Amino acid sequence: MKFKAFKWLSAAPVAAALVLSLAACGGGASQPSGSPTDALAGSDQKTLDKFTTASVTPLDKIDKSKLGLITDGTLRVGTLSDAPPNIFIDPSGKFTGYDNELLRAIGAKLGLKVEFASTDFSALLSQVANKQFDVGSSSISTTDARRKTVGFTNGYDFGYMAVVTKNDSKVTGFKDLKEGLRIGVVQGTVQDDYVTNTLKLEPVRYPDYNTVYGNVKNGQIDAWVAPSQQAEGQVKSGDNTKIAEKVVNTQNFTAYAVNKDNQPLIDALNSGLDAVIADGTWAKLTSQWYKDRPTAAEQTPQGWKPGSKAVQLPAK
Repeated sequence: MKFKAFKWLSAAPVAAALVLSLAACGGGASQPSGSPTDALAGSDQKTLDKFTTASVTPLDKIDKSKLGLITDGTLRVGTLSDAPPNIFIDPSGKFTGYDNELLRAIGAKLGLKVEFASTDFSALLSQVANKQFDVGSSSISTTDARRKTVGFTNGYDFGYMAVVTKNDSKVTGFKDLKEGLRIGVVQGTVQDDYVTNTLKLEPVRYPDYNTVYGNVKNGQIDAWVAPSQQAEGQVKSGDNTKIAEKVVNTQNFTAYAVNKDNQPLIDALNSGLDAVIADGTWAKLTSQWYKDRPTAAEQTPQGWKPGSKAVQLPAK
């Protein structure tokens, strides 16, 4: 596997480096819309930094009666069932994964019960906007187009995009994605937008990760452009598949989706996120779920940290 990290914008202030992305799940129409987005080309982080809050409301000042929850005392969360290590159902039937366990920890800080329900990610953002869910948990890359539909918390992760192929494929990475290849994506994702609007190619769109990966294995498509965390969760020894290349994606951070009119809930989740960062829970979960990111230096690119601008990762 080839790994390539695009050069971080070192000239930007540290605070400006907070706005990175995870090229991952999230709601969207069957066809990507808006201006073309090169998810691998870096970003104007000074501009994007406007979305990260300077600080948060102290936990003891959060009024839980003002959170506008579907059920008082409970966060009803829409998530996915097939995208390990971030969001999935384990063999016991429990919703788990990095994003969901982090949200459970945030809920505990706020004294809220967290209940998960499975949905298709192509519908998730509209379901949050329509208040069918209080929160969307799906490693959602916080694009400008999505901010027209929902609000977002501060960022809790960054990530990579990957190219998945069969072991004997002539496709060795992003540079080989050209006209004439059958390139799979999951519908409505950042990868769908990247292939369609940046590469100017027509991808083969699938409803979920299991299906698109199955079509790599059986040779129905030549490559899958994937969020690398989900690619690593799918690719297994003996499948005759590989992650040909993964690249750091620096365009937006990853966050939880909330109805954009529900600022009290966004503020509360931001407070809980800062609390789990400050007490070391974020770092512990990151090392637990991302085996290739065991230390703080590997968990965050240079200058990046999750949460508000005020919170500090605990010193080791």
